[in-house]
Amino acid sequence: MTFYKKLSPFYNLGVFYFTISFVLRIVLMLHPITQSSFNFLEIIKIFSLGLLNDLLVFVILSAFLWMYLIFISDSKYNKPAGYIILGFLTLLFLYIASGKSIFDEYGGALPKIVTIFVGIKTLLFAVFLFMPKLKKRIRFWLFAFVIFLYVLLILQNGISEYFFWNEFGVKYNFIAVNYLIYTNEVIGNIMQSYPVIPIFSALFLATAIITYFIIKKSRIYIDEIPDFKTKLKISAVYIALFLVSLIAIPALAKTENSKNVFVNELQSNGVYKFFLAFQNNKLDYFEFYKTLPHRKAYAILQQQIKSVSGQNTNRNIESDYPENHKNVVLITIESYSADFLKSYGNTNNITPFLDSLKQKSLEFTNLYATGNRTVRGLEAVTLCLPPSPGESIVKREDNKNKFSTGNIFKQKGYNVKFMYGGDAFFDNMRDFYSGNGYEIVDKSNFTDEEITFSNVWGVCDEDMYNKAIKIMNAEAKEGKPFFNHIMTVSNHRPFTYPNNKIDISGDAKSRDGGVKYTDYALRKFFDMAGKQPWFKNTVFVIVADHCASSAGKTELPLDKYRIPAFIYSPSVKAEKYNQLMSQIDLMPTLFGLLHFDYESKFYGQDVFKPDYKPRAFIATYQDLGMIKDNVLTILSPKQQVKQYQLSLIPKKGILPEYQIHYEEKALKTERTDLVNETISFYQTAADLLKRKAYQK
Repeated sequence: MTFYKKLSPFYNLGVFYFTISFVLRIVLMLHPITQSSFNFLEIIKIFSLGLLNDLLVFVILSAFLWMYLIFISDSKYNKPAGYIILGFLTLLFLYIASGKSIFDEYGGALPKIVTIFVGIKTLLFAVFLFMPKLKKRIRFWLFAFVIFLYVLLILQNGISEYFFWNEFGVKYNFIAVNYLIYTNEVIGNIMQSYPVIPIFSALFLATAIITYFIIKKSRIYIDEIPDFKTKLKISAVYIALFLVSLIAIPALAKTENSKNVFVNELQSNGVYKFFLAFQNNKLDYFEFYKTLPHRKAYAILQQQIKSVSGQNTNRNIESDYPENHKNVVLITIESYSADFLKSYGNTNNITPFLDSLKQKSLEFTNLYATGNRTVRGLEAVTLCLPPSPGESIVKREDNKNKFSTGNIFKQKGYNVKFMYGGDAFFDNMRDFYSGNGYEIVDKSNFTDEEITFSNVWGVCDEDMYNKAIKIMNAEAKEGKPFFNHIMTVSNHRPFTYPNNKIDISGDAKSRDGGVKYTDYALRKFFDMAGKQPWFKNTVFVIVADHCASSAGKTELPLDKYRIPAFIYSPSVKAEKYNQLMSQIDLMPTLFGLLHFDYESKFYGQDVFKPDYKPRAFIATYQDLGMIKDNVLTILSPKQQVKQYQLSLIPKKGILPEYQIHYEEKALKTERTDLVNETISFYQTAADLLKRKAYQK
């Protein structure tokens, strides 16, 4: 057989992989979430560099296939070599199975995986050695199994990339890495959100059909096994391509430099994006981002936060009025964008209760979430500091004994609880909140009678609110004020909730349904709370954790960070606060309304203080942004800085304070003052965390 036929398993799988990638790019390009049009040169770049990306990544992914094929041989079963090899494999298996091997030092599932692999290898070698008549048939089915796995993984990856894009508008990122950790919730979410049985049935059927044709064109490799010399040639070609790919893939990633984020995402390879996200889950600010001399950074910070001095954020907050120790209920609503509300332009009437409640509340019309994940929202209202690169503090090992809002309430004699309708293990919430002095109430605290409906994320919001009312009634009898932070779950894919509650069926699994049910449950909670004796002495803070979607044409699309926020109490005057502010300012502002005296370390500020300077922080796990003076400044890894002039794109029929859409146009002349201010906030926050100076 000719040399190219000896490479048939590689190029047949490769052609299939390129075909899937090509079709996927077209599908993603035409997807409704891809809010962009592309010119001819951008299309050429997406597909040409994208194909090259895929080729290089496929070479890397073929390493297992190369190792498998290169060791297929008949000569190793000759005597006495076959007995020697079998003896070695048997001893290796016994060593690994003993429980005292080097693999056991790593713990986890690794020892079991290696034991099973070596055990199967030893058993198959023995069968091939002592029953040579079965060798050809078993070898064929093993070859078919390996090809089947590759085809299955290629198809599964294509489907996964599509659904991830459908959710986030990007190829794999840091969120995908997290999904590997919380498999129970994520797999459950997939099971409840999508028609899994039809999808996987079609997937396995397609895999079987495609595998059949690839084997038909590739089995010549096992029918006529290459000799040693030919295998050396194959190995030389593969190793050369492998080394080239290792160097070329990172270099090619640097060409993902278009101002249109969708061009960069479509050009990229999802598998490599996943690897980068896994590699960069922890980002050292001082290694990856632009910095200032420490003294200068803190000096600039002191200009932004008055009464701060030295290399810290410590300052005394004092009020001219007596402290008011009202009960406080903080409700962070899952995935609630500002534009769900009627005032921001929504015409579907999916938030009737919040639309009415805001008329009686202190409403913050121009507030931005710090991030696009729940843990970022929780971090913002709990620690009140700018988002840090990489993983949220909530999910880090060093996440305990921080200076927090719960800490302030505890100083004032409050009972402090975090309430979550799901398993607080998810997103490390239990570890974070218990490590910062909160008592945890989650699904494990519910009796069977208290659960009327649940899905993979937890009990429905009504059940959570019913439980909260019971707990708060008990707390009120203790004679101490309470601070209860409630995190909702119902407005999350698969958007399932009890039927016959709203005019959208819970079986429809629609975003509008999830939003409207969340609003309905909130109304029920306020109806119940209004009948309790503690209601008039309670302040309710309602804010979204983040927006429903983070996808946009730019790195940090402003409309994808604008969230609703209200403070309601019978004693709080109904009014609008229209100045720019951050999610981290909400709780310090509440403390100001309660006239708390305390020593603060918060970056968040009371926005009603005369020295407050409007600004907001928005970020992904890599890009750190600050909005100020109609300019968005973004700090990115590799010491990159970008600035955009923000120009409002007004929509008819919407009041000025509710306009959320902006054009982001690159600044021609750098605003160095804003660059330095942005660096100052993020650098000093990173420094305090690194020095463990943000402890309670």
